[in-house]
Amino acid sequence: MKQIILTALMASSLMAGSFTLESKDLEGQLSKTQEFNGFGCSGENKSPELHWSNAPKGTKSFAITVYDPDAPTGSGWWHWMVVNIPTSTKAIESDASAKAKLPKGAVETMTDYGSASFGGACPPEGDKAHAYIFTVHALDVEKLDLTAKSDSALVGYMINKHTIQKATMVSYYERAK
Repeated sequence: MKQIILTALMASSLMAGSFTLESKDLEGQLSKTQEFNGFGCSGENKSPELHWSNAPKGTKSFAITVYDPDAPTGSGWWHWMVVNIPTSTKAIESDASAKAKLPKGAVETMTDYGSASFGGACPPEGDKAHAYIFTVHALDVEKLDLTAKSDSALVGYMINKHTIQKATMVSYYERAK
């Protein structure tokens, strides 16, 4: 009995201190606010507010990625990639990409829309709801040697090479016919 109680206490204390990502703007569902404006979509194309807590020991910077594995490309779709976010940052405000309100030193890199900025959801009309995976990566380096022109494959490689731990949340979006 003591072993069960001890195990339960350890599990709950580990969960209390786990690296987490949350958003005031997303509750499992994206909206017209986060929908792309282009490619047949007519949303506001605003990046959502994101905040995180309990970064692991040894974190020297953060990176944010937004990925749609359901895009009908054979390789998914990268909607946002931001690197070199300082450890003093624990949140990104809504529409930070368009308003240039990312932390000093942060770099937005090329997305699959062909721009270095947030590109909102734009699944094909009538397609099933697509999953949008928002991830904050705790990195073991202060700076990745990447620029706004770096493509998503290189950015993904560098982020994954230096990730200590990541926190993820998934939201969904679909467009009716």
